[in-house]
Amino acid sequence: MTEIGLRPSPISATVNFAAEGVQHGFLRLPYSRDDSAWGSVMVPISIVRNGKGPTALLTGGNHGDEYEGPIALFDLARTLKAEEVSGTVIIVPAMNYPAFQAGTRTSPIDRGNMNRSFPGRPDGTVTEKIADYFSRVLLPMADLVLDFHSGGKTLDFLPFCAAHILPNKQQQERAFEFVTAFAAPYSMKMLEIDAVGMYDTAAEEMGKIFITTELGGGGTATAKSAAIAKRGTINVLRHAGIVVGAVDPGPTTWLDMPDGRCFSFAEEGGLIEPVIDLGEAVTADAVIARIYPTGWTGVAPREIRASMNGILCARHFPGLVKSGDCVAVVAIVTD
Repeated sequence: MTEIGLRPSPISATVNFAAEGVQHGFLRLPYSRDDSAWGSVMVPISIVRNGKGPTALLTGGNHGDEYEGPIALFDLARTLKAEEVSGTVIIVPAMNYPAFQAGTRTSPIDRGNMNRSFPGRPDGTVTEKIADYFSRVLLPMADLVLDFHSGGKTLDFLPFCAAHILPNKQQQERAFEFVTAFAAPYSMKMLEIDAVGMYDTAAEEMGKIFITTELGGGGTATAKSAAIAKRGTINVLRHAGIVVGAVDPGPTTWLDMPDGRCFSFAEEGGLIEPVIDLGEAVTADAVIARIYPTGWTGVAPREIRASMNGILCARHFPGLVKSGDCVAVVAIVTD
């Protein structure tokens, strides 16, 4: 597992990745701190392995305040039986476990954003060490990666499954096959604002089939969003041939984020007034939100206008915004 010039990972697994059956354990990272001199960060992991077949790596909690993935994956780890599997399912419900425990986007230990820390470092911060383990140990095992996201405390999304436009069109086509199989209410050809250091990019550069989600937000989950996550997970495993059964189809609306015009940002802080709601149609130059200055009265709000036609697929969630915050995302309906 060790590359030339790199230290070995300090993380050890309490599960045997080659063993048959169902195992529940931890990725143990030594972490010396004031309240535990020889302490550890213990990241829960489950392995379900039965014979030959593809390997799926299922992850949630990449950001600690996004809950649909952890709900679906803690439930799957509890219920999936070895005899239902042909191949291997690796389940990590909360990748950035310190952030998950704190209910924060980034780690309370080092303020590390897991999804901007790849490929990681074995001698780096706690977050970088976890990312390094995924890069050098878990991702190479996988054929398929499903990484759950939602809007966390600061964004709210239409519920969609997504993949990226890739240079390798065969890899891209396979990814969108799995997006279709997930069968979320919306399916997205997704554009990232900044793909540097992302888990997505690390997996895709290894040639893995990578899909992700945005399933709501506001720092919580709903019965609907949790059900979408659970159903989509099983659909993906069935489409991969890892779990027996037919994919449970459902209607989906295809969306595209073609370029940076999709995103609108606040240039000054204040109180935000939504003008349209998620899923509603947007026309170019239409007002989609207003930001009122809060230090005085009698001043007109700044208007946030759309740069393209489409539908509103994401919005800022808290009522107050700061300069630089993303306040809205517009996507094009391609059906």
